[in-house]
Amino acid sequence: MKFKLLSLCVLAATSTQSFAEQAEEPKTWDVTSEVGAIVTSGNTSTTTLKGGIKAKHHLENWHNEYKFDGIYKEDEIENDAGEREKERTNEKYSVSAQGNYQLNEDNSHLFVYGSYDSDYFGAYRNEAVLSVGYGLRLLNRDNMYLNAEIGPGIKRFEHQEESSDLDENGLPLAGETESEAIGVAKLDYNWQISENARFTQLVAMEYGDTNTKTISESALMTKINGSLQMKFAYNITHNSDVSDEKENTDTETSLTLVYSF
Repeated sequence: MKFKLLSLCVLAATSTQSFAEQAEEPKTWDVTSEVGAIVTSGNTSTTTLKGGIKAKHHLENWHNEYKFDGIYKEDEIENDAGEREKERTNEKYSVSAQGNYQLNEDNSHLFVYGSYDSDYFGAYRNEAVLSVGYGLRLLNRDNMYLNAEIGPGIKRFEHQEESSDLDENGLPLAGETESEAIGVAKLDYNWQISENARFTQLVAMEYGDTNTKTISESALMTKINGSLQMKFAYNITHNSDVSDEKENTDTETSLTLVYSF
């Protein structure tokens, strides 16, 4: 299991590299592959794998983006019998696609967005979102930009099996699936600090009657060579309404390598 994510990233990187080499200028595809791993042994034994693929497809009127991200972690713990054994402590996969249709007005677009998250240890077991809306570039300079998006959507989510939440009739919601209308908003900031360093800040919100989910990613990328970068990122995921046994806020700090095709 713990090699599933790493194998997928390597396979995707190989296939996309072959495609990119055949592409002609102007470049219609921009593909990046991200991978990181931490393995410790001795007094403490842990394994953490993190990876992802992001592809941008540039057409005459459409600019599309496809993403896959995943993280897997297991730790060595001591069971009730006093024996040490490996236990999965985090596993999450996310896939999303967004199509942006460019309007005649400068730096504005209409978008359609869809995503699916599978999280074994998060506030919800899985979540699916479909939304549409309007986007506008609020800041446009040579070395930085700020994009904003807003629109309506619908969200379908499944409660964790161990959830203690109850519905309005007092019945348990563990394992149950719900749907609701939501509003979505996103801010995307990009600053090219120098030729070899770039800072990005993403804040996205899904507002609903049941739960408001806010995601923030702050990342600093430094170029190692023409195609390889190092990425340091800090991620925050906040859910306003979670079951009693879950925390409202999850954080993740990562250091990964990013290869561009």
